[in-house]
Amino acid sequence: MVNTLPQSAPKQPKQGIKAPSKETVLTPRFYTTDFETAASLDLSDQQSELQAMLEEMRADYNRHHFVRDEEFEKSWEHINGEARKSFIEYLERSCISEFSGFLLFKELSRKLKQRNPLLAEIFNLMARDEARHAGFLNKAMGDFKLSLDLGEVTKTRTYTFFPIEWVIYSVYLSEKIGYWRYIIIYRHLEKHPENQFYPIFQKFESWCQDENRHGDIFKALLRSQPQLWNNWKARLWSRFFLLSVFATHTITVHERAGFYHSLGLDATEFDRQVVEKTNETAGRAFPVMLNTDHPKFFPLLHQCSDYNFQLAEIERSSQPKFIKLIRKLPFLGAIVWNLLLIYLIKPIDTEKLRGTVR
Repeated sequence: MVNTLPQSAPKQPKQGIKAPSKETVLTPRFYTTDFETAASLDLSDQQSELQAMLEEMRADYNRHHFVRDEEFEKSWEHINGEARKSFIEYLERSCISEFSGFLLFKELSRKLKQRNPLLAEIFNLMARDEARHAGFLNKAMGDFKLSLDLGEVTKTRTYTFFPIEWVIYSVYLSEKIGYWRYIIIYRHLEKHPENQFYPIFQKFESWCQDENRHGDIFKALLRSQPQLWNNWKARLWSRFFLLSVFATHTITVHERAGFYHSLGLDATEFDRQVVEKTNETAGRAFPVMLNTDHPKFFPLLHQCSDYNFQLAEIERSSQPKFIKLIRKLPFLGAIVWNLLLIYLIKPIDTEKLRGTVR
């Protein structure tokens, strides 16, 4: 069951401090979990794997990577209009997402310290990485004369309770889809440096390696818990979380198509690549992956994006809230129906392919 924990009302932001965007079902969320259950996880099946990854985390290969060099010491006033707005939105969303990970991992580390020292240290080092990412993104916003008061965000953001099993599924996918987003943008800009309008994109290669490493840790956690992959419930939950993450990604990417256009990327093609690669990667951890080659898979997802644009247009109108709700219902129903149709597409059984999925 999902519970939301409301926080105190936000204060008026100071000059230069950006008020966080309104929370919606698509914005990055802050999470809390059942720390007692997390501390009781039996990790024996993946103990050696987790120990090896802990050594990697201790080595901190990227400790000198997130440094603001002379490339950042320029004026960015030439990035203006819609391009500036969409880039700031991208930086804000990414910063909130990384900061959300920091808060969850830090609290897990603190609560597990006495009961599970191995996992506590791993979470502490992942929190280090997420804080580094969030700070770097917030400084980038500073180049545009804005920043987020992350301390205030901590107090005012709504916290959603997820059981630890849901945290494992969702964070694994979040880290892996983050990896593919970053590496695809990085490789594209290597081929098209004329579209690299800001130096943060040069950091994406090492950045995505942090994401990949975090995802591998959560893969080990998932595979250490047989109930998360070896029964019919696990197969249903895997399909649910895959579809939830992919639907959110598709809708969000198309909402911010202007940002991807400024990088020389087609939003639809970028989304397709990210979803396909993440789905394939998830086959290494999940008992099933979605059939993204099915002829109806992407058309149904893209229709959801189109319906979301209709919802946004209704929300921008000056009509009373009740009228807006009435007008939204058909589109909300259509999105739910499309997602159900995708969910019912026969998935690919990755346990049968365990030695062949790459």
